[in-house]
Amino acid sequence: MRYEIRVDGHLSEALTRSFPELDHVVMSGQTVLFGYVVDEAHLYGLLARCQSLGLRVLEMRQLPE
Repeated sequence: MRYEIRVDGHLSEALTRSFPELDHVVMSGQTVLFGYVVDEAHLYGLLARCQSLGLRVLEMRQLPE
């Protein structure tokens, strides 16, 4: 499954390295993390990582294959 996670603000290089399995792009004051998520546990792990880094998740959605 492919997912997109939009977070508020421009993530620094160090923060984007916290998500090595995802690609990212910065646009309009947001950072969009996107890529393949292997299962539900991986998805919850990504969200927990966002929370532990103090990131404000604006949107999360599954992308079409």
